[in-house]
Amino acid sequence: MRNTMKQFAIAISLMLAITLPSFSQQQHPIVEKDYVAYLFTYFTGNHISEEAVCYAVSMDGYTYWALNDGKPVLDSKVISSTGGVRDPHILRSQDGHTFYMVVTDMVSDNGWDSNRAMVLLKSNDLVNWTHSIINMQKRYKGQEKLKRVWAPQTVFDPEAGKYMVYWSMQYAGGADIIYYAYANDDFTDLIGEPKPLFIPENKKSCIDGDIVYKDGVFHLFYKTEGHGNGIKVATTRSLTSGQWKEEPDYKQQTKDAVEGAGTFKLINQDKYILMYDVYMKGKYQFTETTDLKNFKVIDSEVKMNFHPRHGTIIPITRDELIRITDKWGRPAELGAIPNNPVLPGFHADPEILYSNKTKKYYIYSTTDGQPGWGGWYFTVFSSTDLKNWNYEGVMLDLKSEQVPWANGNAWAPCIEEKLIKGEYKYFFYYSGNPAKGGGKQIGVAMADSPTGPFTDLGQPIITDSPVGHGQQIDVDVFTDPVSGKSYLYWGNGYMAGAELNKDMISIKKKTLTVMTPEGGTLQDYAFREAPYVFYRNGLYYFMWSVDDTGSPNYHVAYGTSKSPLGPIEVAKDPIVLIQNPEKQIYGPAHNAVLQIPGTDEWYIVYHRINKNFLKDGPGVHREVCIDRMEFNADGTIKPVVPTL
Repeated sequence: MRNTMKQFAIAISLMLAITLPSFSQQQHPIVEKDYVAYLFTYFTGNHISEEAVCYAVSMDGYTYWALNDGKPVLDSKVISSTGGVRDPHILRSQDGHTFYMVVTDMVSDNGWDSNRAMVLLKSNDLVNWTHSIINMQKRYKGQEKLKRVWAPQTVFDPEAGKYMVYWSMQYAGGADIIYYAYANDDFTDLIGEPKPLFIPENKKSCIDGDIVYKDGVFHLFYKTEGHGNGIKVATTRSLTSGQWKEEPDYKQQTKDAVEGAGTFKLINQDKYILMYDVYMKGKYQFTETTDLKNFKVIDSEVKMNFHPRHGTIIPITRDELIRITDKWGRPAELGAIPNNPVLPGFHADPEILYSNKTKKYYIYSTTDGQPGWGGWYFTVFSSTDLKNWNYEGVMLDLKSEQVPWANGNAWAPCIEEKLIKGEYKYFFYYSGNPAKGGGKQIGVAMADSPTGPFTDLGQPIITDSPVGHGQQIDVDVFTDPVSGKSYLYWGNGYMAGAELNKDMISIKKKTLTVMTPEGGTLQDYAFREAPYVFYRNGLYYFMWSVDDTGSPNYHVAYGTSKSPLGPIEVAKDPIVLIQNPEKQIYGPAHNAVLQIPGTDEWYIVYHRINKNFLKDGPGVHREVCIDRMEFNADGTIKPVVPTL
């Protein structure tokens, strides 16, 4: 005991002495599965009152509803030199959290050859935009014969590592040519002189370029201005090589004149939409393709409550959808915004904490998406309302000096907030792969804040199986509200529990108890892993996961006890949460439970296998969800209905 307390004292002193890097400014990477909706940016007509940026949203990519009652979301008089803007193109940055928009600075009533400028805009939230006006005649010398600057767009050039802005320009006596220049790092100006990006072999005019990257190839959709007035495609593997392969056929699926090609990929599908402005008829046409070569009209599937002109569409996340609909109103026809998943990216084995110190909720989890469940660090998200979650950064990294005893397989954490001598302390338990080899073991790190910095004890606290087999993983911590004592639970293939010493970094070995619920099958309650304990109305509830974490059948069962260390009586109807194939919900399990402080309102926090990765083998692409958990009058748990 004396040695343990000495280790604890050393750990606390290190905690105070070592300042870990701050991760609070980092943002969690966004992956395709995080997208839940689509944002359409467009303008509406050829009058200064209609030449402005508007927003519309869609949940499926086919049905769109205008935001802000169809009125502009940006004031053209503020962002432009002419008082009007057209042809908005929006792009999500490589980091996923920055947005670039470029527009034609133009009022058509002044004439089609009247404009000389474009506008560059940048945003971190899709609501607030900074802007810079680039007037070509003022920015560059020798531009006296310049007639017009049309339809700018932006694409990331991986060879240059920069964002390329490309647009069409026409000089007196010449054809419209698509030019390019790279944007500076702030997206406020162009670097260097504009250079031709694409000139068709026939040397005739081309405008409204739209570049799509697929399978290592850049596809440039462009309009043959003044001759054919349709959309063609040229391809290249290097944007600035000058080597383009032109396809001979037109891609629009109408005999009417079209312009303003806009191409986007449907979320989690191998389908693309090519849309364009049938400007002489005042309508928009949508076509569908899988290869960017062959297109079929899908107008019958498309619905809008507005009439767009030349615009573009990008997929957006749940948080982004909430942000823009909070700002400009949510159309009643849009329907419900999805509740789940609640975190971006791939995460599993969630633990949730309500902090009495900060009055916030926190989720800790296994970082997923790595082959062989190979995540090596833990992140933390915070929330004040259980709906909007803020990424607080990496709080424990097993491949850094922060954890000397382990180097990977950062799995299944739990955390406890304890009031010690008037100060809140945080004890974070987790399993890791020992750097010196051996089976999985359980460690602990301490902090003065739910977000850290955390200091690891420097050695594991659970190293051996009490039954001689199974892994030391899936740890849970529980403080008994009756006695005030804290307990640790863990196990894979067995369930073990033990009382923690007051130092919270060691167990009372004499209390170590094997508590594995007996019996059951993989279809009901056979214990596999992930014990979780909570207390309600005189009963200790024990929850656990059944079957393998990679199985669609992975689910949650439960039992109860009159003691924190059992024995456990399996519930008559033990399944709390299980897959729903009709809703494409698979493997919902490895849960935590949250009681809203001061209420009898309860939630289950769990992971499920992302449906788009189910076919790829064992579930390593999992996502965190939250649903309401309710009780019957006799204290039994009602089956939870998992939601989308």
